[in-house]
Amino acid sequence: MSTHSTAPSPASLPAVGDGCVVAVRGAVVDVRFAGDQLPAIDDALVILPDDLAPVLAEVQAHLSETMVRALALQSTAGLRRGARVRACGGPVEAPVGEAVLGRLLDVTGATRDDGVALPAQIARRPIHRAAPPLATQTGTTTLFSTGIKVIDLLAPLAQGGKAAMFGGAGVGKTVLVMELIHAMVERYQGISVFAGVGERSREGHEMLLDMRTSGVLARTVLVYGQMNEPPGARWRVPFTALTIAEYFRDERRQNVLLLMDNVFRFVQAGAEVSGLLGRMPSRVGYQPTLASEVASLQERIVSVGNVSVTAIEAVYVPADDFTDPAVTAIAAHIDSMVVLSRSMAAEGMYPAIDPIASSSILLDPLVVGEEHAAVATEVRRIIEHYRELQDVISLLGIEELGAEDRALVGRARRLQRFLTQPFAVTEAFTGEAGRSVPVADTIAGCKAILAGECDTWQESSLYMIGALDEGRRKEEAAASQDVAAHGTEPVQ
Repeated sequence: MSTHSTAPSPASLPAVGDGCVVAVRGAVVDVRFAGDQLPAIDDALVILPDDLAPVLAEVQAHLSETMVRALALQSTAGLRRGARVRACGGPVEAPVGEAVLGRLLDVTGATRDDGVALPAQIARRPIHRAAPPLATQTGTTTLFSTGIKVIDLLAPLAQGGKAAMFGGAGVGKTVLVMELIHAMVERYQGISVFAGVGERSREGHEMLLDMRTSGVLARTVLVYGQMNEPPGARWRVPFTALTIAEYFRDERRQNVLLLMDNVFRFVQAGAEVSGLLGRMPSRVGYQPTLASEVASLQERIVSVGNVSVTAIEAVYVPADDFTDPAVTAIAAHIDSMVVLSRSMAAEGMYPAIDPIASSSILLDPLVVGEEHAAVATEVRRIIEHYRELQDVISLLGIEELGAEDRALVGRARRLQRFLTQPFAVTEAFTGEAGRSVPVADTIAGCKAILAGECDTWQESSLYMIGALDEGRRKEEAAASQDVAAHGTEPVQ
């Protein structure tokens, strides 16, 4: 991504009060103000060195009657004591409106896509604001069909809800988020805002190129705070993206799809900031303000009136420990929880979504219907029973099971394979075209397997397919090849 920046010029900033830098410790800057009026917590400061570009910072603490401690949102390399500081009189502001559509921005609202600068008179909104009052918030039971079988069946998403993909390193969170973008943005007529929190530069480039080639960039805003940027940038970039989403929800009355990858990096940046500010660490070394920081972000993602903000978030799970304080703090705010399993990824079951651990508050007969809820419950029951029998199978072999358990194990294995599917975003690597499966076809396929219609099929016929009809064609092709090879009908 380009390093070109369009930081606000000193002349455009309101002169609320001037100060000077008295100490620089990495991203933390101490500033003394001459007057008796100190800028408020979370207010923006602009540091104006004589020989460097202006540096945006945010007030984090009042040290005395004349001193504040601020967190720089941009690099402080080369910054010296004595540099002039100007208070902006309010929080950091993000540019909003039609002009940001199709653009890639950083935490300060500067363009980073080598395109033209944003208009000087563009509307701006403060990145810190209270969540809408509870009385104005609206719940929703409108399902968001993704075309991904295992999600639509076992962890359905709601329009206006919050869904999160939880998983350790390398199990497919980013691929799953990319596939959801691919599947939903094309059929979704609202605005999409993507927040890249602590992303790798490579992932940012791939996302931008993918958006350009798929033709959906015109309705999308990309906001990045990358791994190589100061912790303040990574900590505040979700709020910049959320402010843009709220503008389209509140001012333009448009539905917004908010995508975040990765929310754990937001917590991690907050822990870094907490350490830099000298706060005492809490559980597992996290910041003492962990719960309130996560809440300040998640509680603003709500539907108001008849317009919604739908959030899809990727969450890294450190060392696959789902009891980690950051993971449990984020999970408390989530409607649909999609859990990725390392053991399923090792078996080649992609997407590696754990059908037992994944859940959704929408999987209720009153929301999805009696049939959907019953099929999902039975699928879970059979797969869970199969897992209970796996130790017996590995020790004694499947032959030691009773006839009923053997049939159940066969159906569970076929269900696991039916719930895999090729993704459009991995087509370049696998050579398999992506499949999008309607919810009705997913339910019909699972019902057929549960009823025993596929008991005689090869398991491979159900692996990496779309609807069940595709598996039926694969099975018929395999059967005809068997006939051609042996000259007789295959024994069922």
